[in-house]
Amino acid sequence: MIARFLMLLSLVAWFGGILFFAFVMAPALFAILPSRELAGAVVQRSLAVLHWIGIVSALVFLIASTLDALNTPGVQHGMSRNILITIALGLTLISQFGVTRTMQRLHRDIGVIDTASTSDPRRVEFDRLHTVSTGLEGGVLLLGLATLLLVARE
Repeated sequence: MIARFLMLLSLVAWFGGILFFAFVMAPALFAILPSRELAGAVVQRSLAVLHWIGIVSALVFLIASTLDALNTPGVQHGMSRNILITIALGLTLISQFGVTRTMQRLHRDIGVIDTASTSDPRRVEFDRLHTVSTGLEGGVLLLGLATLLLVARE
């Protein structure tokens, strides 16, 4: 029972955080704050925290899920749910330590993103990586929802 609680808690913390971030926080920041630069800085900091929540949540989930599968006869989705979470964790690690770091470096080089020409190769790369980052977060969310479905079916 404790293992199942930890599994659900980790899913709620991680994927609830992604839903809140994507559909409430980020749009509100860009709508309310006086500059896109300031909103972007808050989003960048918040996304880093969200990634760390995801990393810890994935580890908690994987440990609890493995314990649950070992202690619950007939649980057939243990391997599937762990595979989905492991892929989500991998995407989160790529986003945090690959894409986000490269975007931060480009941002430091450019300065204020909106003042850079849209044809500036650094701006083009930054915009491309922003699209990749959004895609990675969307993939993580879909994997999390699929995992939640598996856990709920059990």
